[in-house]
Amino acid sequence: MKNMTLVNSVFDALVVINKLFEKNNFVVVSGGSGLYIKAICEGFDEMPEMDESLRTQIANEYREKGLPWLQRELEKLDPDYFGLVDSKNPQRMMRALEILRSSGRSIAESRNKKKYNHDFSIIKIGLEMDRDKLYERLDLRFDKMINEGLFEEAQKFFDKRRLNALQTVGYKEIFGFLEGKYSREEAIRLAKRNTRRYAKRQMTWFRGDDKVKWFNHDDESGIVEYIAGITE
Repeated sequence: MKNMTLVNSVFDALVVINKLFEKNNFVVVSGGSGLYIKAICEGFDEMPEMDESLRTQIANEYREKGLPWLQRELEKLDPDYFGLVDSKNPQRMMRALEILRSSGRSIAESRNKKKYNHDFSIIKIGLEMDRDKLYERLDLRFDKMINEGLFEEAQKFFDKRRLNALQTVGYKEIFGFLEGKYSREEAIRLAKRNTRRYAKRQMTWFRGDDKVKWFNHDDESGIVEYIAGITE
């Protein structure tokens, strides 16, 4: 696509979007997690500041009692949020536990969303693909990343593997291999499996947005016709 721009934060994205609208009638935003897209379209959730001692306490409890304890604790305190969160992601669950213990309220109750008043209208398009075909393409994409040096890249970040930014699918499984927990082949198998699971969760998230209009991934004419009908 012509004039594509890569951005890292929601703030950066909004700056770029508004700048593009100075010279264009339409702007296409593609990709991003469900929360990222939601933040761009609707605004941020302002969470309460955390007590550092509480954060340390929860981290120590997690190290002593493990992931099953963290999952049980979060499910007990906020079953609704537990049903949505990645239950294999300890950083996200510890953050939720901090909020729950400090505020005494559920994650939904703690959110104080600051709505954006955009100067543009938003049309949401979702692309569907046969699940087997999608999973095949995800596997091929991961193989391509390996061939382009993903293992070597993870090795460079090994000493920083505890950082939240590196707790992502792909890196986590390779770090496990580098720590000697399992073989290279098992790391690849786990990464591909977890990528498919992540894709399934993302699809579930977007399915919950009734403003998304769904099309087959190759139905270009249908998408163009739909947008034209709204914007005429």
